[in-house]
Amino acid sequence: MSAVLNTRQQFAIRPFDAPLGAEVLGLDLSLPIDDADFARLHRAHLVHHVLVFREQHITPAQQVAFSRRFGPLQIHVLRQFQLPNQPEVLVVSNIRENGQPIGLGDAGHFWHSDLSYKEKPSLGSMLHAQELPRDGGDTLFANQHTAWDRLPGHLKRAVEHAQAEHSYLCRYADLQKKNPWRPNLTQAQIDEVKPVVHPVVRTHPETGRRALFVSEHFTTRIVGLPEDESRDLLDQLFDHSTRPEHIYRHQWQPQDMVFWDNRSLMHLAAGCPDDQRRKLYRTTIEGDAPF
Repeated sequence: MSAVLNTRQQFAIRPFDAPLGAEVLGLDLSLPIDDADFARLHRAHLVHHVLVFREQHITPAQQVAFSRRFGPLQIHVLRQFQLPNQPEVLVVSNIRENGQPIGLGDAGHFWHSDLSYKEKPSLGSMLHAQELPRDGGDTLFANQHTAWDRLPGHLKRAVEHAQAEHSYLCRYADLQKKNPWRPNLTQAQIDEVKPVVHPVVRTHPETGRRALFVSEHFTTRIVGLPEDESRDLLDQLFDHSTRPEHIYRHQWQPQDMVFWDNRSLMHLAAGCPDDQRRKLYRTTIEGDAPF
């Protein structure tokens, strides 16, 4: 993380009345952020898991530069939805131009943690609102630390040392049936997202807190269990991990940029009417191999 000259900004961090999350008020991400302010944001992100930066009039390049201060960026396998001249930015949108989608329109259809299907899943993601629908479009976040803390004892014992397989292809065919425009993957893309195995319960590398790390979108099975037992156990974990007491529901405001910790949370897109335009820019920061 490179040093920045002393250019302190005055801003407030206000926690939400929710199981997670805080808003950042008065900070301008288009201006330099010095090391002390950056450290304050970093600490707040670890505590609250989601930071909502309000009123951010920034360019994609500025979003990329701020994201890079947290670590290397990851490029999504669906490269056709990259922002032109800014490959680190994935366009999340339901908009079609000339009959073709300009972005990934069904991103977040199932509960998930971004890129859990990679050897090094995402540390966190930043999503910057460009166009918002009048109705709907909310994003839900579920705290997987509290999900683990409140997991019944018999389930804790069943999964504490278990491993699970994650695959990008887990629900891909299901999504294609719902959204015929979702592209077929090339063999090179399939090779890029080979299944990986991660702990069912991961330890946050910065805070040491434990969290459930399975999702309905990408987790295919618990390693070493018969299929029926694996499915039953996963269904119980999925049900518990997304109960209301773990969830913050984000209602987007114009120019919000939301930064969440994929090591601590799962998220879900609530959806919006197809005839209402929605477009956001996403950057994804590489994390560590879960342990």
